Amino acid sequence: MLRVTVLELPARWGDPVGALAMVEAELDRGPATDLVLLPEASLTGYVSCHGDFDLTHFAEAEEGPTARAIADLARRRRVNLVAPLVLYEREEGQEGDKDAGRRCSNAMVAFDRRGEPLFTYRKRHPWIVETWATAGTEPAPVVDIEGARVTIAICFDVHFLHEDAADALARSDLLLFPSAWVESSDSRPALLSNLAVRYRVAVANANWAPGVVRVPGQGNSLIISARGDILTRVGPRACRADALIG
Repeated sequence: MLRVTVLELPARWGDPVGALAMVEAELDRGPATDLVLLPEASLTGYVSCHGDFDLTHFAEAEEGPTARAIADLARRRRVNLVAPLVLYEREEGQEGDKDAGRRCSNAMVAFDRRGEPLFTYRKRHPWIVETWATAGTEPAPVVDIEGARVTIAICFDVHFLHEDAADALARSDLLLFPSAWVESSDSRPALLSNLAVRYRVAVANANWAPGVVRVPGQGNSLIISARGDILTRVGPRACRADALIG
């Protein structure tokens, strides 16, 4: 059995150090867990209180300070940690091509209990306001975490999973679904429950919460069984939910 934790972090802007300190405080409070999922763009913020959606200000290399801090936290707290990163990369070109471009991706990085990398996943379908983000081209990974097969999709990716990731979902025990959901009428529980039943896969959703930005669709992070049942939700005035998967 895999103990899975979703942390529902409040919307903030440009404070990854403070966000990771909040994550560590929640892990300190316990209980012990195996796998921790953070919401999409929750370390930098998804949008500022002034409506700035450009996250290129916060872009870092895959070995940059934020990724190193995530890996260090995973190692010190002995958890598998999946967290967001605004990923800055040089696009591949012809050898010696001085004009090769650069790109930024809305990504999630995962580190194991030793702080060793498990995967990096780049969002394949940036939402309409994510004009700064280059769409990922790599398929969703399927990795073994504590004996469970785990895959991932980020927020708007969910609408394309039948085309992009049917095989990955069919081979997995758990879908990690970090989000910064924006919707007046929250279709997420029904959407994820139907997905769970169709592919017989549990779903862990960590969604952003009200903070410096307050919009419809925040909150209500949840974990769903492979039968489509809601196992747990993050309740009012809380930011954590835990469930056993497998």
